[in-house]
Amino acid sequence: MLPEVVGFAPTISEHSDRSFHSSSPSIFSSSSISVYKYFWVSFLILFTHEFRLVNAVHPFPNILMPSQFGLDSSAVAPSCTAMDPKLNYQPVIGILSHPGDGASGRLSNATNASYIAASYVKFVESAGARVIPLIYNEPLEILFEKLNLVNGVLFTGGWAKEGLYYSVAEKIFKKILERNDAGDHFPLHAVCLGFEILSMIISKDRNILESFNSSNMASTLDFVDNVNIKGTVFQRFPRYLLEKLSTDCIVMQNHLYGISPGRFEQNAELSRFFGILTTSNDEDNKVYVSTVHARNYPVTAFQWHPEKNAFEWGSSVIPHTENAIEVTQHVANHFISEARKSLNRPSAQKVLDSLIYNYIPTFGGKAGKGFDEVYIFT
Repeated sequence: MLPEVVGFAPTISEHSDRSFHSSSPSIFSSSSISVYKYFWVSFLILFTHEFRLVNAVHPFPNILMPSQFGLDSSAVAPSCTAMDPKLNYQPVIGILSHPGDGASGRLSNATNASYIAASYVKFVESAGARVIPLIYNEPLEILFEKLNLVNGVLFTGGWAKEGLYYSVAEKIFKKILERNDAGDHFPLHAVCLGFEILSMIISKDRNILESFNSSNMASTLDFVDNVNIKGTVFQRFPRYLLEKLSTDCIVMQNHLYGISPGRFEQNAELSRFFGILTTSNDEDNKVYVSTVHARNYPVTAFQWHPEKNAFEWGSSVIPHTENAIEVTQHVANHFISEARKSLNRPSAQKVLDSLIYNYIPTFGGKAGKGFDEVYIFT
């Protein structure tokens, strides 16, 4: 079903099957009709000229430039919209690194190696923020110092669900809640493994996850009944894109675990903290929760990968259509718009010393598997 076109008004030519007439007697004399025709023809000539000018400037003729409205832009003093002093226009996001090199040891076999796929960095940068790597196996005091330099956190995909990585993710999550409780608007986006770890932490159940067959597949997102997207990642999506999410496979899934809506709702802690926004179906048509939004915190978790559409090329299954790229951009924009609300204003020099620009990414895309680029920390 096509969305309503705002501002659309039908013309006679669009309804050629209808007759337009008047039963009233004419009130115009032949001379007045001649004058009318003269002015009408003159108007048509002028309109046609203006139409051609507009079409030459832009392929969409209903978009007019100010001069074509008869406005003299030179007579109006230019003014720039004042920036909101409450917002931080130089936000920084902390991304938690994951054990390994992201390439099954092909790029680094160091036992202390961890990595961040460059697609997550580009995802954040595309919306106007910079990145500080939160290296999971650094001493906690250093990790927390870096956490104090950022305005939001991103948990990436991966496989580690236990040990030091899980413990560090849990500690960071608790810090995020504490900062929000203290009055700082401090967002968290959790992707794939991040979704799963949050489910385990919040539910207080290490065995809450179920097996699903959603490895390397594109899918739709099915919005739950009576969903309220106000204040969520989907609020700023245009209507046509929300419809596309429900009908076209424009999001990327790559996971073997997840949680069904039934099990999700049965866990009091989990259903109290999160509200379900969307579900998806795996290859066996089993339904799992695919997007959730915290009820009282700026925390969003995705079982799918919003970053891959625009920034990963290693799999032919990843959707790269224009609509798919729009999905990536809208999710990134939402995340960083939330981060701009953070009150944290750290030392500029400390930020510069910690940015991911101090590291060099490794190109691993030639191998044909895994990520195109990764930042490796040893």
